[in-house]
Amino acid sequence: MLNEAFYALGKGIASAEDIDKGMISGCNHPIGPLALSDLVGLDTLLRVIEGLHEELGDKYRPAPILRQLVRAKLYGRKRRVRLQRITGVIC
Repeated sequence: MLNEAFYALGKGIASAEDIDKGMISGCNHPIGPLALSDLVGLDTLLRVIEGLHEELGDKYRPAPILRQLVRAKLYGRKRRVRLQRITGVIC
C-alpha cells in the first residue's frame, strides 16, 4: 500500500495530503501511507520494496518518485526533511 501511494502521488492522481486523508478516513487507518513512509524512512522503504520486487516480480516494482526522492537523499524525518516539505503539502 505504501508503494501504491507513491505511484498515485507521482502520477498526480492526488496530493500527499489527500492520499493520507483518504486512507485515514476511508480505511480507518491511524496514519496515512505517506506519513508512515516518512516515519519509516524512504530509503528503508525503498530497500524493502526492492526486495519484494526481486522475489515477487513486477507487481512490486518501486514507484519512480520514491527512487527519485531517495536518490536525492530526501529520506524523510530521519534527515529532518519531512515528506510534507518535499511535496509542499502536509502529510
